[in-house]
Amino acid sequence: MISLRTLSLSHNRLTSVIPLSLWNLKDILQIDLSSNSLIGTLPLAFGNLKVVVDVDLSRNYLTGEIPTTIGGLQNLQNLSSGFNSLQGSIPESFGGLISLEFLDLSNNNLSGSYSQILGGTIIPQISQLVFQSVRGKIPTEGPFSNFSAKSFIMNHALCGLPRLQVPPCKTNTHPKSRIMVVLAIALPLALIVSVTLIIVMRKYQKRRSSQLASNNNVDVPQQTIWRRISYQELVRATEGFSESNLLGRGGFGSVFRGKLLDGMEIAVKVFHVKMERALRSFDVECEVLSGIRHRNLVKVISSCTNEDLKALVLEYMSNGSLAKCLYSNEFFLDILQRLNILIDVALALEYLHFGYSIPIVHCDVKPNNVLLDQDMVGHLSDFGIAKLLGEEESMTQTQTFATVGYMAPEYGREGMVSREGDVYSYGIMLMETFTKKKPTDEIFTEEMSLRHWVGDSFNRSIMEVVDNDLLGMEDAHFLMRDQCLSSILSLAMDCTRDLPDDRINIRNVVRRLIQIRTTFSSGTRGCHVRVR
Repeated sequence: MISLRTLSLSHNRLTSVIPLSLWNLKDILQIDLSSNSLIGTLPLAFGNLKVVVDVDLSRNYLTGEIPTTIGGLQNLQNLSSGFNSLQGSIPESFGGLISLEFLDLSNNNLSGSYSQILGGTIIPQISQLVFQSVRGKIPTEGPFSNFSAKSFIMNHALCGLPRLQVPPCKTNTHPKSRIMVVLAIALPLALIVSVTLIIVMRKYQKRRSSQLASNNNVDVPQQTIWRRISYQELVRATEGFSESNLLGRGGFGSVFRGKLLDGMEIAVKVFHVKMERALRSFDVECEVLSGIRHRNLVKVISSCTNEDLKALVLEYMSNGSLAKCLYSNEFFLDILQRLNILIDVALALEYLHFGYSIPIVHCDVKPNNVLLDQDMVGHLSDFGIAKLLGEEESMTQTQTFATVGYMAPEYGREGMVSREGDVYSYGIMLMETFTKKKPTDEIFTEEMSLRHWVGDSFNRSIMEVVDNDLLGMEDAHFLMRDQCLSSILSLAMDCTRDLPDDRINIRNVVRRLIQIRTTFSSGTRGCHVRVR
């Protein structure tokens, strides 16, 4: 395919080496092979991609050194090869990447100092640089003067300015003096000092990780380059943010439908600029969404900010929210459609909880935040109150209030946020999706909740609680449907146990739902199953 311009195969289960023929696509502009299981090394033929602009090879199992020919890619703007097993230092030919703006080589086995890695050459256009396993002083000249602490997260061997959140650099001591000092220290004292330093460093790292996961300062390395869209374009696309294009209103702002000049349909989420919580929500969403990518997360196209407007430009979801489809007379979702959508959401949560470098807790999982595209594929949205867990953290605390009825007990009582809390909210949504009863329905009082109502039905018949449209005695597949719905609601009960440690994790939720779908679809011939 010699005329191919864009190749995106990310988030699949591709294995083996990258085909050598790929490196012969001399006119290709964008390559995304991230989040697969590709192995092997990068060949010298990498240098054949003379016009390539974006290359993302992150989250694979690539090994070996970076080929020296990469320096010939003068149009390359964005290069991401993080989370592989690349070795050695970056070749000096990197100085030839005169268009490079974003570089992420974190979580590899690269070594050396910044001066060695960049071969003494500072690339003037670069705006984001992410490394790990490098040592020494962070330069202050050139683009390094504008870098923030997020470019050096988890680089414990670095030193530099305090604003970069790394230890200060120590003054060099003459080699002979250092030898004399070492020889003068007795072995027992050296052992004591070593143990003390290890304890101090662990405490420092733990404190630093907590700072990175602070509720009010979510900071994720940017891995996605957003499209540039001006304020004037958004005004034109939404017809001046007219009421006729209004998709919905929330506590922090409104969402409008729009259409760009190139025909792309978009959703513009506009935040209240005079509300402090809304502005904080905008900042959190920008930071979190800039670093995550998954087919079941709503994609961010761009952001727009000025004194009068804070907005996120999102991909448009033509079928609205799961809540809209559940409670609208214009839609009907059968068992398999609902099951597929809930699997989509579970896969998104699995990525947030376990598939990213820092675990992300959504904190507001509910049907209103699940959006459906034209193919009825579910996409988790609205990260306005999301939290990041620091290294070795299983939970954190927040004062942000989530949606009543979906919050885990520990969230409502103590403000404790954890992955298990997301699972609880997911379990409530699972119940709501198949019973068509909101957790805030008037039939539920202090003595009776949605969870208790569903749990009590197992002592009698689940027909008493499931959506009437899903189960009827006259149905030819009644027994199979009854078994399927019983399995789903049983799983929902496992998700919503009172104690966080007793709840099932989202990985096992995905496995059980896929098993339920496989069993049900094979036993009900003639039912519509969405092709995945």
